[in-house]
Amino acid sequence: MQKRTLGQGLEVGAMGLGCMGMSEFYGGGDEDEAIRTIHRALELGIDFLDTADMYGPFTNEKLVGRAIADRRDRVVLATKFGNVRGENGERLGIDGSPEYVRKACDASLRRLGTDHIDLYYQHRVDQTVPIEETVGAMAELVQQGKVRHLGLSEASPQTIRRAHAVHPITALQTEYSLWARDPEDELLSTVRELGIGFVAYSPLGRGFLSGQIRSLDDLDPNDFRRRGPRFTGENFQKNLDLVAKVEEIAAEKGVTTGQLALAWVLAQGDDVVPIPGTKRRTYLEENVQAVEVELTADDLSRIDEAFPKGATAGDRYPDMSTVNR
Repeated sequence: MQKRTLGQGLEVGAMGLGCMGMSEFYGGGDEDEAIRTIHRALELGIDFLDTADMYGPFTNEKLVGRAIADRRDRVVLATKFGNVRGENGERLGIDGSPEYVRKACDASLRRLGTDHIDLYYQHRVDQTVPIEETVGAMAELVQQGKVRHLGLSEASPQTIRRAHAVHPITALQTEYSLWARDPEDELLSTVRELGIGFVAYSPLGRGFLSGQIRSLDDLDPNDFRRRGPRFTGENFQKNLDLVAKVEEIAAEKGVTTGQLALAWVLAQGDDVVPIPGTKRRTYLEENVQAVEVELTADDLSRIDEAFPKGATAGDRYPDMSTVNR
C-alpha cells in the first residue's frame, strides 16, 4: 500500500476504511464479517480506520475496538464527536462545548479499548459555540496524551482558519467524489495553504458510483439512502445516467466503475485520502485495487466531461443545515 501524509506528518495508507456501515445506516450488519473485513484491510496495508461515537450509536466504536484489540500498533485510529445521540438512537443535536469534548473523548477511549486516539475530529461544527473554545478543549486532550492529532469535518474555510490558529489541524474530512465536488470551490485550496490533509468520505457517493445500484429495490428497507435527495424522484434517474457514462470509461480501462471513481479521487492530490466504507471483504478487496489504477490526463479529461462538476441532481443530505458553509 502506498503511503500519504496528512497534516502535521501523520502518515497513513493512501486509502482508508470507513467503518460506519458495519453498524448502522446501510441496513443490517454481520459483526463477525465486519471484524474479518477490518483484519483483511490491515493485511492489505489499509491502516487508517474511521469511526465515530454516533455510529450505532456507540456500537461501531466498540466493534472497531474489538477488531483491533490485539493489533492496535498497526492502526491509525480516527473517531469523531459532536453529533449527540441517546442510547435509543435519538438525535440530540450538535455539541461543541469544552465540557462535552472532554466527556465524549473519555467515552470513546473506553469503547475503543485504547489509551489514545490518533486523529480526533469534531464531526459537525457547533455554530452556537466559538470554534476557538471547541478546539481549545481538543488541544487539551493532545496535551494530556489522549489524542495525537486534531481534525474537523464539514467545516467552512473561515472555521478551518480560526481553528488552525488555536491548534494545528491535521485533517479536514468532507464528502468528496465525482458527484460531490464542492470542496474544489475553496476548501481544497484553504487546507493546502495551511498544510492540512484532506480525507474524502463517501468517495463512492454512498455506493451510487459503484454502478451496483439500479433502483431503490437494491437497497435494504432500513437503508438511510432511501431518504436521500440524490436517490429519490427524478434525481435518481438523472444521476444514474451520469454514472452510465463513467461505466463506459471504466469498461474501456478494464476496471470496475467503483475502482475508476476511487482512482479519480486518488488522482486529485497526494494530500487526499479516500475512506470508502464497506462491511464485506469482497468489496474491500475490489476497492483497494483502485490504488493501482493509473489515470492519464486524457482519462481525467474524459471523466470530467462525462461527469462534470455540479452535474449531480439533488442535495447531499435531506437537511443541509448542519453543514458549516
